[in-house]
Amino acid sequence: MKKTNGLLVAAAVSMSWCGMARALEPLKESTEAYVKLVNDRYLAKADKNGNGKIEKEEEDEKQWRRNKALDKNGDGALDAEELKERTLKYVTSGGKQLRDVRYKRTPTEDVYLDFYFPDVDESKKKPVVLYTHGGGWAAGSRHGAGNASFDVVHKALLKQGFCVVSVGYRLWRKEGGTAMRDCVIDAMDALRYISAYQKELGIDPNRMYTFGDSAGGHLAQMVLLVPPDSLTGDPELAKYSYKTVAGVSWYGPCDFEKTSLFNHDDRENFRDRFGPRILLPDTDPKDKLALYQEMSPINYLSKKSPPLLMIQGDKDTTIPVKHAYYMQEKAADVGAPVEIMIIKNAGHNFRKVDADIDPSRNEIIARTISFFVAHRP
Repeated sequence: MKKTNGLLVAAAVSMSWCGMARALEPLKESTEAYVKLVNDRYLAKADKNGNGKIEKEEEDEKQWRRNKALDKNGDGALDAEELKERTLKYVTSGGKQLRDVRYKRTPTEDVYLDFYFPDVDESKKKPVVLYTHGGGWAAGSRHGAGNASFDVVHKALLKQGFCVVSVGYRLWRKEGGTAMRDCVIDAMDALRYISAYQKELGIDPNRMYTFGDSAGGHLAQMVLLVPPDSLTGDPELAKYSYKTVAGVSWYGPCDFEKTSLFNHDDRENFRDRFGPRILLPDTDPKDKLALYQEMSPINYLSKKSPPLLMIQGDKDTTIPVKHAYYMQEKAADVGAPVEIMIIKNAGHNFRKVDADIDPSRNEIIARTISFFVAHRP
């Protein structure tokens, strides 16, 4: 055990990659390798009978309908070659883009990011907003940056002179090998990677911002609040520093130790939904509490914390609104700059529950953008 920022945390060496240093990954697009990785993973999941194809009659009908236009030879099956033509979502922007950049290799998989330059790229010291996608630390992808409200936010930030980085990270799997800790480390390593290429990218590593939703909201809080020299992953990237300025979390959790925040007051009978994503199958039970604390953003709040805006729905049953109120309460105790925005009639993902959400989605987007702009030095 070691003490970090007043918090006892488990060393948990098995939960992060502490292998031999590798050379810094080059700053270049690796689209061919990435597309193969994505399609191999997609095919393995959708190919129920294991014959290397997604078949109209044999496989998931929903997946077939979604991709049937790729069946160019009309044989009622999609193979790896045809799946290469699948369209992946990216932010629609007017500036330069660097897509599918491999920033790190790990024993389980390589991880990638997309880098978007402002529409008008004039400064050599541009601020950067890091987007971390949702999906319960087990699903989703960095392509969520180009979906719906996120695309709107990111395009607006690009017009305001921010760079946007959408980061992919290792996902939790039931079979083990990765945990929530790895998701956090990957997101932090993404900032270390772009810091390494600050001159080439024209960015200021001391002006980093975070933004995410759900699990990505948790990651946005963690990357914002955890000291940059903590939770290091790739030894080569650990030498590069950065500083976070402000962050926005959409319906992200702040504490895994306090079970009542998840609408469960009885610890003994609490069904721990997220526990398996924090721990590994071989985690020593005596380390459980320390790991819960380590992955709880609330434990990193201090007077010197960068400003955080938490936006939560008051009828969210996945990540209850209690998280925002509790974070605000703790922030007041320690003098940390935390603001909250509560959305009435909003469930998870700000979906409508019983009545129209209030404030509206457009107002949520406007508040998010203005928060970043207001905290730009």
